[in-house]
Formats: sequence, structure tokens, C-alpha cells
Amino acid sequence: MDIFLALVVALIIFLLTVTIILFIVGPTILLQPRRRTAEFYRKLNLPITPSDVNLDYEEINIITDHDVKINSWLIKASEPIQGTIIYLHGVGDCKIDGIRFAKLVHDHHFNVFLYDARRHGNSDGKYCTYGYFEKFDVVKVIDYLTTRSDIRYGKIGLFGTSMGAAVAIQAAAIDKRITAVVAENSFATLRTIFDDYQKRMVKIPFHYLRNIVIIRSQINAKFKASAVSPLESIVNVHIPILFIYGTLDWLIKHQYSLQLYDRANQPKDIFSIEGASHNDTWKIAGEVYEKKLLDFYQRNLK
Repeated sequence: MDIFLALVVALIIFLLTVTIILFIVGPTILLQPRRRTAEFYRKLNLPITPSDVNLDYEEINIITDHDVKINSWLIKASEPIQGTIIYLHGVGDCKIDGIRFAKLVHDHHFNVFLYDARRHGNSDGKYCTYGYFEKFDVVKVIDYLTTRSDIRYGKIGLFGTSMGAAVAIQAAAIDKRITAVVAENSFATLRTIFDDYQKRMVKIPFHYLRNIVIIRSQINAKFKASAVSPLESIVNVHIPILFIYGTLDWLIKHQYSLQLYDRANQPKDIFSIEGASHNDTWKIAGEVYEKKLLDFYQRNLK
């Protein structure tokens, strides 16, 4: 009996300790992910500006809601223009991640617009809200593009990976100027993805821990976590959408892409990449991946 009581006390102390730690640091982990910088890519001997892959570009700062400065690159295509694609990176990453993508589609006559999401890269912003505010930043970017009389931007498409995919879906639900979306390795809802992260980080499945972090995060960042739901937004998307996922993705379960696809309206397509994880879909699928992307955008933006 004494051993049992000691185990119960130890468990209670452990849970209280974890609860206090998550109460203090949880919102920081959720709302303020580490910023990936050019140095990360430089150490990998990867390009850090479009000029490194022979692309001319403009660096632009756009002021969005809450006076957040969004640092961006605009890469104009040569004639005949096929359309414009906005690249949305994943959590913790930055626009540098999209340079390879920009090179691919630019060489096929698409304008490309890449930017650091709020609280990422060289952009301002205190908090990341996974689409709650970020979807309106996409709207501001499109507003900016439409003011440029020197650009024949044509139809506008989005490419989003990870968090960027979730933002793309949420943006497409509110802005009808968006004509086509590619969503790669998207999550379905913020709550479920945070559950996954919690179980992976602290190995405890209790939802009350997630709720503590989310409630505090909502107060700090003045947003509503339950509203960050690509799964709900997708029903209001009525444009062509291509879902891409890696079957071995351990960061964001590929089942979320399947859920989104099942709920999406036509026209829709899904591209499963066998053996790919979260960040190597292009590497695994190679030329098939490139052809899939180009075919999708050429059919739907031209």
C-alpha cells in the first residue's frame, strides 16, 4: 500500500511539473517557432537568393494587418506569361526554401512571389497563428500584385508546403482571386496537429495539457485556435486543388491529406509519394513530381 501511495504521489508530482512547464513554455513553442535563416542554407551549400540560380528579382516589403512588415521576393517571368504563383513555406522556415520551386516554374513562364510569413525569416510579427492571421496576409499580397501595372500577372495560384499548405487552403476559402492551389503535407486542424506534437515531445496523450497551452496561446496572440481548420475551410474552396503527401511523413500524418481530399470539392487530385517523408517529396519523386506540378499549373492558370 505504501508503494502504491508513493507511486500515486510521484505521478501527481510529475503531472504537475509537466503542466507548469507547458504552461510557461508551451505558448512560446507554439507561437514563436525558431526562425530559419540564410545561414542554415549556406551551411548546406544551397542558394540563398534567387540570383544564385540566375533569377532576377525585386525585394519588396508589404505592410499587412497589425502593421506587420512582410519581406518578399518578386520574380517576373518572360513572355508568354502563364500566370503567377505565390509560394508559402512551412513553420520555422523562410522564403529561401522556395528558390528551387521558383526556378522550376519561372523557367516555364510563371511569375513567382515568395515571402517570409509573419514571425518568420525577415518579416515582422510577434506570433505565428498557423493561418488565423496569415490567410489575410495572402490577401494583402494579392492586393499588392494587382496594383503593379508593370506586371501581367494573369491567374493566381498558390503553392503551400506544411503550414504553408494549411494557410493556402484557408486563404483560398476567402479570396476568389485565387485560381488553383497545391497543398503539400498539410495538417487538418491546429488542435489535432498540436496533439501530435505534444505526444511526440512529452509522450503524454492527455488533452488537458494541450488545452492549457492553447488557451494561454489564444490569449497571448488574440486568435481562436478552433478557427485554424483547413478541414473546415476546404468546403468553401471551389477551385482546382492538388494534394501532395509523403507516405512516411512522421511530422504531419499523411492521413490528414486524405481527410482534406475526401472533404474537398471537385475538381481535385491527390499525389501520393511512396517512401517520402515530410521534406523530401521532390527528392523521392524527382521528375514525376516536377511534371505533376507543371501540368497542374499549366492546365489551371494558363
